[in-house]
Amino acid sequence: MGNVAHLVRACARSLLDFALPPRCAGCGTIVNDVHSFCPECWKQVEFLGEGGCVSCGLPLHATEQTTCGRCLAQPPRIARTRAAVAYDDLSRGLAIRLKYGRKVAIARTMAHYMAPLVKPDGDALLVPVPLHRTRLWTRGFNQSALVARELSRRLEIDTDPLVLRRTRRTPPLKGMSPVQRRKTVAGAFRIANNKVVAGKTIVLVDDVLTTGSTAEACARVLKRAGAARVELVSWARVVKPSQLMR
Repeated sequence: MGNVAHLVRACARSLLDFALPPRCAGCGTIVNDVHSFCPECWKQVEFLGEGGCVSCGLPLHATEQTTCGRCLAQPPRIARTRAAVAYDDLSRGLAIRLKYGRKVAIARTMAHYMAPLVKPDGDALLVPVPLHRTRLWTRGFNQSALVARELSRRLEIDTDPLVLRRTRRTPPLKGMSPVQRRKTVAGAFRIANNKVVAGKTIVLVDDVLTTGSTAEACARVLKRAGAARVELVSWARVVKPSQLMR
């Protein structure tokens, strides 16, 4: 019976692929594989992978150091930060289409490239960076929760979209300086149930990482609630300071 069901699913996937061929995640051109990019878009994508500072993940150019000076001087609350790609027009476009265009299938594409970067140390739980309830009602979904769900399915790691909550609605951080961002999100999060995170490695999931102020605020309350370790994985991250004001 199981073999028959598997065969039926395989046939259904083949028919669906024939009727709806995979398209480039960047421009929509038909490509060979699902979650792939056409040659032109592929050349634009800067994959970050495991390179950079072992702690914060920022690229380290022309140096043999494994940890950046900032992390050496002041170790961050987030023990390990990784992003699939550098923030640019293409990666930004995917995030916007997911967040505001309701193209929820993009969450699967993001998770496809983020999954290899999730290597938690110890008993792990995937926790999406939360939205305030008013923004969630308006948008209808939390894009980070969608990505976390796809990562959970791929990696067989539990996810909990409700344990970390945003209790205060904050204005959009776009255009703010790093200091302004930190002040804006300070005290905006709380843990619904400390027992859920106590002793675990919490892997925060976000779509775009800019200064890291929001993630640091989340890490602060997670550590206070007893999390053994906090890590972060995102789809894209800003690596050029000039992009922070966009």
